[in-house]
Amino acid sequence: MGNYGAFLILFSILILTMGLNCKANDEDRKVYIVYLGAIPDVSYSPSSHHLSILRSVIQGSFVENSLVRSYTRSFNGFVAKLTDQEKQKLASNKEVVSIFPNNIFHTQTTRSWDFIGLKDTSNRKPTVESDTIVGVIDTGIWPESESFNDEDFGPPPKKWKGACKGGQNFTCNNKLIGARYYGTSSDIASAWDDVGHGTHTASTAAGNHVKGASFYGIAKGTARGGVPSARIAAYKVCDAAGCSSEALFAAFDDAIADGVDIITISIGSNAAQDFANDPIAIGAFHAMVKGILTLNSAGNNGPDPGSVSSVAPWMMSVAASSTDRRIVDNVVLDDGMTLIGNSVNSFELNFTLFPLVHGANASTKCSVFSASSCEAGCLDKDLVKGKIVLCDSRDGISEAYNAGAVGLIYANDRAGDVSFIVPLPAVALENDTYTYVLDYIRRSPSPAQATILKSEAKIDDSAPRVASFSSRGPNAITPDILKPDISAPGVDILASYSLIVPPSSFPQDKRRVKFNIESGTSMSCPHVAGAAAYVKTFHPDWSPSAIGSSLMTTAWLMNKTKGLSGEFDYGSGHVNPVQAINPGLVYDAFEADYIKFLCSIGLDDKKVRLISGHKSSCPEGSEPGSPRDLNYPSMAAQVSDGVQVAIKFHRRVKNVGNSNSTYKASIFPKTKFDIKVKPSVLSFKSLNEEKSFDVIVAGTGLPLNSMVSTSLVWSDGIHSVGSPIVLHNVVP
Repeated sequence: MGNYGAFLILFSILILTMGLNCKANDEDRKVYIVYLGAIPDVSYSPSSHHLSILRSVIQGSFVENSLVRSYTRSFNGFVAKLTDQEKQKLASNKEVVSIFPNNIFHTQTTRSWDFIGLKDTSNRKPTVESDTIVGVIDTGIWPESESFNDEDFGPPPKKWKGACKGGQNFTCNNKLIGARYYGTSSDIASAWDDVGHGTHTASTAAGNHVKGASFYGIAKGTARGGVPSARIAAYKVCDAAGCSSEALFAAFDDAIADGVDIITISIGSNAAQDFANDPIAIGAFHAMVKGILTLNSAGNNGPDPGSVSSVAPWMMSVAASSTDRRIVDNVVLDDGMTLIGNSVNSFELNFTLFPLVHGANASTKCSVFSASSCEAGCLDKDLVKGKIVLCDSRDGISEAYNAGAVGLIYANDRAGDVSFIVPLPAVALENDTYTYVLDYIRRSPSPAQATILKSEAKIDDSAPRVASFSSRGPNAITPDILKPDISAPGVDILASYSLIVPPSSFPQDKRRVKFNIESGTSMSCPHVAGAAAYVKTFHPDWSPSAIGSSLMTTAWLMNKTKGLSGEFDYGSGHVNPVQAINPGLVYDAFEADYIKFLCSIGLDDKKVRLISGHKSSCPEGSEPGSPRDLNYPSMAAQVSDGVQVAIKFHRRVKNVGNSNSTYKASIFPKTKFDIKVKPSVLSFKSLNEEKSFDVIVAGTGLPLNSMVSTSLVWSDGIHSVGSPIVLHNVVP
């Protein structure tokens, strides 16, 4: 009995120790994406293979619990919980292409389509447009929005291989033909949009017509996407906390296999990543191989140089610019002076004047500095009751709202080219104007008063201008590839929204709206996606690069904004969809071209395979070439100070205009560099005929943080095929 008792004690200790070890192992594990490349062209069971690989590094029964997800449709890989030691062992497996952590990415918002020329009356191919499917990788979608009404839509295209797996109470229709969601941490485990962002981007790209759309009467008109007859497939990868790498991979895996024609993804990291570690770049590469063009937002970290996060040449990076409609708001002082500021303010004060009080004089518990900025908890409710409070910072919006102020005037610590939705009557004033109001309060013989008007739309004759927030080049990964590629409307964009979240970024805002006004490269990206889908309806057999080329070479030229950036702001220019269906010439590129590009930037066979996913290899016994040799519609080169420059851009163009045509090259404007085009005349005898040429640049290098730009234009008297040429010495 004594021996048996001792055995029980030892056995209990063993079980307890095993349990503790399992718990410790579980806590020590992190989520990694294990990328295996392309799916083998043989009979193959991915999930079984993935478990087999895990068993080689994980002991015991934890293998099944470790496997989070398998990618099995468009490329090969899986997500697993691994310890650092298991990850290192797995990395040495010859079948594993790469392993990287499950990083978090972030989302990057009537009149805009008319502004860029794609009107309801524009030439269209309705039947082909109806067979076009736009895949939206985002925060989900609000299926009950009027923008996704399927009245007069027939059944989904026969090529559609997707499904409606939107979760609880989610219904698709003949407009919104597919939906999926991927393990977000949201309270709603479904494709329902609990952020609003995905509904906004989807309706911008391909939403149906909705008459009388507005944000509380502001920007009223007919809301629609660029291709309102196209179908939409929504892939939810984000919630309010962000977007995980594993979900991004899964969405690309499904979207490619489902049969979408275009992918729009208004998501990115805060900085450019190596291609081999960027799930968006890798997913877009696989999409390109299958003939699908991916449009990606450039990022909202401008105007800093080198802030563009979308830099892979096989997808289009989209900057944000203004339209000729600007949302503004006005403050009227009690002496009748009207001051113009920025906000999307839906509230009416009915021209009633209210006393003004600076935050510094409305607090009994904070320092003067903190109270002036209206930091959290500083404002005294009794001192702001019935008053309009002035705050030195935008951070004061929540505090003014929580304290019960009638309204708010705050100093605009951002550029004054964009308006944001506010949860109370509020307006942002430029610093000089804000200081004027503070002085007005001090010198007023009686308590100063003012009122805040409801926001209104005004004509902006300076449009299009690149938004201050839009991320800029140069390309931090490959400085000889110009990014962003193109600009599109991304300021004050009205589009559909989710009905379960407030329209502003303030959780205490109780309003719910069918349409919202947002700004960001997230809003410009679906504009170019809609434009790309429009081009594809006219040219369904064009490659992704040909569609991208047509959009870039026909873009409107833009005025350079103040400062250095120029083409680093907007790439080839502002999107011009109607002209893009007839570009004359296109710069085509395919998988083999991009493989050569990857080799040219110093990647060896192993690293190239990290991206392509199959046994690609760099040419043996020959020079790797230069990234400038990629057949890209724009041309860029980083040049050092004080050196003699001798650069050659080799390009080939395909004739997609008139069968018998002759194009002549011109360089404009002239620069300090000697730029020649050889040959300077290209004669074509048939459609789809290709011709090659070289652009040769000679001169002296540039001082640090400077750039020179010009344009190459091929013209046959009917078509003008433009390409920016940028020489720079800018270090991101």
